[in-house]
Amino acid sequence: MFIQTESTPNPATLKFLPGQSVLEVGTADFPTADTAGSSPLATRLFAVEGVTGVFFGIDFVTVTKADAVEWDHIKPALLGAIMEHYQSGQPVMGEDHKPSSGHAEHTGEDGEIVGQIKELLDSRVRPAVAQDGGDITFHGFERGVVYLHMQGACAGCPSSTLTLKMGIENLLRHYIPEVTEVRPVA
Repeated sequence: MFIQTESTPNPATLKFLPGQSVLEVGTADFPTADTAGSSPLATRLFAVEGVTGVFFGIDFVTVTKADAVEWDHIKPALLGAIMEHYQSGQPVMGEDHKPSSGHAEHTGEDGEIVGQIKELLDSRVRPAVAQDGGDITFHGFERGVVYLHMQGACAGCPSSTLTLKMGIENLLRHYIPEVTEVRPVA
């Protein structure tokens, strides 16, 4: 098994490409070790000292490290953990995992606008940020403001504010006049 790695715009996050499927659909975000219980692979990665976050896409795993830890020190252990997991035959996610679109549900009068927002995110934004090892999902829409949730390499990335304001906000405002601003949520 050969696992490729790619840097991301976030220096604290590294993207691992195992050369096989990670998730069949959707994404899975584990912002802390406490949230990793539903995934044998995430649990294994959090066992490596210095890991602060794990994120799965269709064909990649991104790992976020603590600032005090150097990639040179933990990358071999992470590669080993991923290889061991795939050789073990265990599933990436436990049986209780239910894939979702990642977007928050929205009920109310702005349903048509929210549908357009989600469509633009799915067709234009999410494929681009997946290339960088992350995901951006819809969280809410209120009085012209779109709230988005940053995951994987996007969470805590120094360039994420620029991506949100100059990229996503401009895109949404261009296609949907009701959108006035885009803000991140934790």
